[in-house]
Amino acid sequence: MSAPAAPASKKTNRIGLDVLNYRGGKTTLCAGCGHNAITERLVEVFWEMGVQPWQVAKISGIGCSSKTPAYFLGLSHGFNGVHGRAPALATGALAANHKLIGVVVTGDGDTVSIGLGQFMHMLRRNVPLIYVIENNGVYGLTKGQFSATADVGSKLKTGVINEMPPVDVCLAGLELGATFVARSFSGDKKQLQAILKAALSHKGLAVIDVVSPCTTFNDHEGSTKSYEYMKDHEEPLHDIDFVPSFEEITVDYEEGSAREVEMHDGSRLVLKKLEREYDPTDRLAAIELLHRPQKPGEVVTGIIYVDRHTPTMIQRLNMVDEPLASLPIERVRPSRQALEMIVEELR
Repeated sequence: MSAPAAPASKKTNRIGLDVLNYRGGKTTLCAGCGHNAITERLVEVFWEMGVQPWQVAKISGIGCSSKTPAYFLGLSHGFNGVHGRAPALATGALAANHKLIGVVVTGDGDTVSIGLGQFMHMLRRNVPLIYVIENNGVYGLTKGQFSATADVGSKLKTGVINEMPPVDVCLAGLELGATFVARSFSGDKKQLQAILKAALSHKGLAVIDVVSPCTTFNDHEGSTKSYEYMKDHEEPLHDIDFVPSFEEITVDYEEGSAREVEMHDGSRLVLKKLEREYDPTDRLAAIELLHRPQKPGEVVTGIIYVDRHTPTMIQRLNMVDEPLASLPIERVRPSRQALEMIVEELR
């Protein structure tokens, strides 16, 4: 009698963890929701990049999108906060411990409506974190009314036409201080994976606007954020290759047909030219691109802007290398002499 075959070993990443260590709870979102596709990409990317899950802090507010952090990185830190306040919560968490990898998952309502003020201050501070906006153009939890990112002329299932201009979160990011700005589509697996990997390697605020169709309220004819519309109108800027610092730097592209950007950790971002010449390090060109897309109705996707030189909030505040939350009280509490000097100066 032959011995039974040994069970196949699980595939592990470079730090010895299998992909189950990067998953979370079972989704409660609608079947086919674009947010679930984004969750899958986050799981894949953090696993492939060999990130320690317990080194990640996930922050969210309120909304369908803000439920999704429960569905990935179950071993990480997480906080589901008040509607629209995720930027402030994340800013505080990263100020207390800048060794953490901050990830905010939010929605168009959470960010652009009730949370717009919070979003703007996070942008100007260049808080070092990844900010993923799951953008479906409607308020899914309150039965599908237009959100502030809905395009002029888009139509609800009820037949109502939107007449209000949208807020472009990528344009806001560019204007007010984000140092990595990208747009993608939840149905574009390869592009979204590459963008998330590049964002992980970026030291600064990475704003990623992901068009994520709502299958219940905004996936019909007349919607400009449906699966069908995005497949017909998505215009990628480039084909993206990303080579992590821990892999051999070998990329297949013709001389002169691509632009290479070295990230902070030594990883390489390679942007292969498609139909147009484009420099993602040129801020003014990025702003012009978003103001004037070349084709009617097109949704430009890809890495729109990368800035490796602007200091982050942590650098501007000249913080010590250790996390503030780990410092002993004698290093954070002013001495009696220092307090007396302060009081004397205020007399």
